[in-house]
Amino acid sequence: MSLTTISRTAETSAPIHEVLAERWSPRSFDSSVEVPSEKITAALEAARWSASAANTQPWRFIVARRGTTEHDTIVENLMGFNQVWASSAQVLIVNLAAIAAEDGTPLRWSQYDLGQAVANLTVQAHHDGLHVHQMGGIEVDGLREAFDIDANLEPISVTALGVLGTPEALTSDVLREREVAPRSRRPLEEIVLVSA
Repeated sequence: MSLTTISRTAETSAPIHEVLAERWSPRSFDSSVEVPSEKITAALEAARWSASAANTQPWRFIVARRGTTEHDTIVENLMGFNQVWASSAQVLIVNLAAIAAEDGTPLRWSQYDLGQAVANLTVQAHHDGLHVHQMGGIEVDGLREAFDIDANLEPISVTALGVLGTPEALTSDVLREREVAPRSRRPLEEIVLVSA
């Protein structure tokens, strides 16, 4: 079964922007295609202009292109199945959150703000014809050591970014099945606890 046999557009209970409805997280990236630098810059610029509490902008990024030592290092610090497929992504981005302000004040909302920034990055990338897959299965200590990450920065996740590949390019039956499985979400009634 290929992606052309099923729709990847979300079946929503209310109309939403097409970029959001069509966004999904593939595991197959076409490693033969280069992502133009301007598209990477646009995605990072979208992240830069994300909202943040008290305008603290606690997000930081380590950006590595496929074929570099840095990209290989990030792949080595992914866990489980992530290592199997993520090496084909043209770009890997380590997403970090500052845990305290310059004066030492804890930034308890920094992970939330980083999440918003990465969401902006994701939507911009999708708008520009790219795909993104977020990974929480990372070796935090390994990334911290490999990139000499400041103690005030916490590696939270890794983003795989690139041009969509085919399900057939994945080396695992399990991954191929996940690539073409129907998309699903909990119903609104289950996630909205109070609506007054």
